[in-house]
Amino acid sequence: MATHAAVTEKHSLSSVVGASAQDLKVTAASNIAAIQNITHRMHLLALNALIEAAHAGEKGAGFSVVAQEVKSVANEIRRLAEGLGVDLTDRVDQLRLAVEALAASARSERLVDLALNAVEVIDRNLYERTCDVRWWATDSAVVDCARSPNAETRSFASHRLGVILSSYTVYLDLWLCDLNGRVIANGRPDRFNVVGADVHHERWFALGRQLASGDDFAVADIDRCAKLGGAQVATYVASVREGGAVDGRPTGVLAIHFDWEPQARAVVEGVRLAPAEAARSRVLLIDAANRVIAASDGKGILTERFPVDSGGRPSGVRIDAAGRIVAFHETPGYETYRGLGWRGVIEQSPE
Repeated sequence: MATHAAVTEKHSLSSVVGASAQDLKVTAASNIAAIQNITHRMHLLALNALIEAAHAGEKGAGFSVVAQEVKSVANEIRRLAEGLGVDLTDRVDQLRLAVEALAASARSERLVDLALNAVEVIDRNLYERTCDVRWWATDSAVVDCARSPNAETRSFASHRLGVILSSYTVYLDLWLCDLNGRVIANGRPDRFNVVGADVHHERWFALGRQLASGDDFAVADIDRCAKLGGAQVATYVASVREGGAVDGRPTGVLAIHFDWEPQARAVVEGVRLAPAEAARSRVLLIDAANRVIAASDGKGILTERFPVDSGGRPSGVRIDAAGRIVAFHETPGYETYRGLGWRGVIEQSPE
């Protein structure tokens, strides 16, 4: 996994190589120009010597040979200088391009790592939700109310659910439903008047009704819940069973409504991008249907589709038509939570 320090070092190396290459080109050009100036002067001297040798006639024949050799050496120096200039320029350009490619690769790897980190953080959080719902479905007050819902058991179940909510601030409400989809108790009756509401049409209830044992759980896609003030929720459900036993007869469904929006926002806004990067980057969580369920810019949540052309790969980087880098990583799951096919995505505009 590429570290921030490593990427910074490679980015700095790219800058240093670029600056050094430019300095080297300038120095080389200056030196080659000096050589070419000397060569030009040698040519003039050789030409003058040939003229004088011609004037001297037979006595200048030997000097003519020397002048011709000086001219030949001057031509050789000129060819070497020209070749050196071309070769040096090519090699410096190759080095600069190689370092730039290395820095770009490191940046891409880092963005993929950050996309993975974002989806991992949320998965670890949601794994705890799967544990919570199965545990609380065995609470004696919940079990008693589901088996025999009357004024006394409902009041006690509501009290117990309220006690749980006072310790777990990530939930909006906890609902105990009978097998027909009626809410018979909730943890915040003073805030949400939902007792008696019919939720049999909700997907999370249908999934909870079908659970095979008390060890199982289900979760619906992120959605807005009208009965909770239109808040974005991740609803996890478990079956309530007779005697709280794993294999007991089902008597109800417990639904816990995770307060999605503030938790997800904290994750995408907490991705560690440099300030200059953050200004041109968008961090997203998208679900299995490519729906945006969290965005660092707060836009398109639950309405925008962001297809990722992954080519069947769990992670990678692509460049879109506008030249933006799109780094992505699928959820790896956490512990017994396999995840829901979500992806962490970072979209970054070019510098």
